[in-house]
Order: sequence, then structure tokens, then C-alpha cells
Amino acid sequence: MGESGCGKSTIAAVLTGRAAGYTGSVTIGGRELSTVKESALLQNVTLVSLGSYLFKGTVADNLRIANRNATHEQVVEACKKASIHDFIMTLPQGYDTPVGELGSTLSGGERQRLGVARAFLHDAPYILLDEPTSNLDSLNEAVILKSLAEERRDKTVVLVSHRASTMRIADRTYSVENGRMS
Repeated sequence: MGESGCGKSTIAAVLTGRAAGYTGSVTIGGRELSTVKESALLQNVTLVSLGSYLFKGTVADNLRIANRNATHEQVVEACKKASIHDFIMTLPQGYDTPVGELGSTLSGGERQRLGVARAFLHDAPYILLDEPTSNLDSLNEAVILKSLAEERRDKTVVLVSHRASTMRIADRTYSVENGRMS
């Protein structure tokens, strides 16, 4: 937890192997992160960043990128946990509605909730969420945080946020100030 620009996202990038040039050691499953194959990382780690990337295709296509074998029921369940299902059902073609290039037909909050739904659908043992609710109202944030609290039983969840309300589900909270964590 910390103010904007203090280094939270940089720490998140280090934890997911997306940053180079740091000193120290980062381990995952007891192994030094730099020795873990990228394919194993992709299978076991889910990252939800502030700007969830969407590609030209349907809502369902953009969700199934997290789990190509997901059933429609699994997709719907993930979307309910991410508080986006009801919105999707208002779209002209529901889950088969095109989202436009880079999700241009959706708001930032809707794209963000689709990113969270992907995380639920991927069902990886390690989930890192970098400002996952920053574009959301308190009602949608509450639904997602409740779902995350229920999902974390058998998972390691790292939640990065500047909002104290987002961090209330954390077992432990660390503060970041000027790139230092305490």
C-alpha cells in the first residue's frame, strides 16, 4: 500500500519477473524467480494490472484467453465474482458482443472488471493484483474484494493499492514509501 508513484507497481513487476536490474532475491515455490521458466510462470501466476489489455474480439474471446478450455458456466461464474456479468447481459449479444480494438467500446472500469474475471478464470495458485479496483465504484469494489477473500484460501494473493478500503481484506499490509517497503 502506498501513494501513487511510490514504487508499488515496480515491486509488482519484480515479483512477476517483468523487471530487471533489481538487487536481492525473489523466490516462487522455493525457487529463484530467474530460474523459473516463463511457461511455468504463465501457468502459475496471474497478473491483473491497472490497464487490462483487451484485443479485438468478443467478450467471451477476451475472457477465454485465461483458460481456453473454460465452459460457458465457468466464464459466467468468473464474471459474477468480478461484478461484470450483469453488465455483459445488457450488451446486445451478451458474451458474444465484440469489444472493439483494445476494448474501445468499454469503460476503464468495465475493462478492469474483465481483467479480474480473467484472473478468476485462470485460477492460478499465485495472483498479483496491481490496483485492480482503482476505476471502480465502491459497490463493484466490494463484490470483487468479497470474491477475492473467498478465493484466496489455497492461493497466494498479492494486492497492490493506494486505497485503504481495498487493503481491508489483506492478512498483512506493507507500506511503500519512496521505493522502500516496510
